[in-house]
Amino acid sequence: MKKILIVISAFIGTVIMANAQHPVSIVGKWRGSLIGFNNALIPFNFEFVATKKDTTLYFINGKELYYGGKLIRKNDSIMVAINQFDTELALSVQKNSTLLGFWRKQNGAGAPTPIEASKENISRFKSTQIQPTNNISGKYDVIFTNDTGKQTKAVGLFEQNGSQIGLTFLRASGDSRFSEGIINGNQLFSSVFIGYSPLLFTGIINADGSIAGEQIGLKSKLNFVAVKNKDAQLSNTTKANSLTKDNQPFNFSFRNIQGKLVSLSDARYKNKAVIVTIGGTWCPNCADEAMFLTNWFKKNQQRGIEIITIQFEAVNDFAYAQQQMKRFKQRFNIPYEQVFGGLANNDSVLEALPSLAEFKAFPTTLFLNKKGALVKINSGFAGPATGKFHTDLIKEFNEIVDELLQ
Repeated sequence: MKKILIVISAFIGTVIMANAQHPVSIVGKWRGSLIGFNNALIPFNFEFVATKKDTTLYFINGKELYYGGKLIRKNDSIMVAINQFDTELALSVQKNSTLLGFWRKQNGAGAPTPIEASKENISRFKSTQIQPTNNISGKYDVIFTNDTGKQTKAVGLFEQNGSQIGLTFLRASGDSRFSEGIINGNQLFSSVFIGYSPLLFTGIINADGSIAGEQIGLKSKLNFVAVKNKDAQLSNTTKANSLTKDNQPFNFSFRNIQGKLVSLSDARYKNKAVIVTIGGTWCPNCADEAMFLTNWFKKNQQRGIEIITIQFEAVNDFAYAQQQMKRFKQRFNIPYEQVFGGLANNDSVLEALPSLAEFKAFPTTLFLNKKGALVKINSGFAGPATGKFHTDLIKEFNEIVDELLQ
């Protein structure tokens, strides 16, 4: 491959190839695709937006523009560091207005995922011009089944406009965010990608309105069956009598970004209600929760309440966690304390927090009263893509806090 000279203009974000007669502008909207499980192509959309200062990549998923990162030059390639998820896009510009490259971990671990992108046709899925057989808008009871037969319940939220479809699946851990796609006849296609865990949803819409489909990721596939139910609901709140083992007091001592040990017994938290969230910087639903909590805390801290987030990370190393917590703090302008709890799995959480009776999902939110007693736990976070589920969650959250502060 001939060496490509890339010149990035801060004003117009244009890439010039050494042997091209005309510059290839990267600014604007693109359609990309990744290779998923069983060689399935997972399409996604993104946009390069240029200002006088820099050029930024945003992922496009339905109603959401999600910040990816700043465009930089590294050797002869375009690089976008997606710091929130410790991943990056490494791309080269081709003469025919396409991009070729990889999505990979920043440290080079694991196999890189090939990416191809084009500006010529940015439609996420190809339309066959066959009109949809049904309007599938509404709420659904959903059962996901993996290859071992294990089943997981979810709520499916579908919003159809002509042949266009937006959907999300709400599980105990949270939702699959804004997914965007198309319906051709009785066939459904939708996908989502924000720099982490790309997903493709396909399905057949049956005559009775039920949907049989697949969720395809990079390395695995789940089958699902969805049946419309206007009252579809998940229960995610654990009652107080099952929160801790043998009524043990809840406490911890973990290092924050500065390396200082933080404990609930610190003066800052004494005689105050405290919200403790268990999450990870790698977790998209945790990011949704962080965006909510950041704005909420700025408005409510003066009421006598504090927040601590315990981050469980992909690598059980404080230096790595420190880097990711700094990035997370900068990305979401977090004003409250973050501490490092350990490796991101359920067993690690229970080992680090031995007084917990159980742990179900990242994120999990713990509510402690002014006496330091753990009074309620919410598992998961229903993000903005879930509509009324999200607004109901915020309403419940505020009601719980009001009780804590009485």
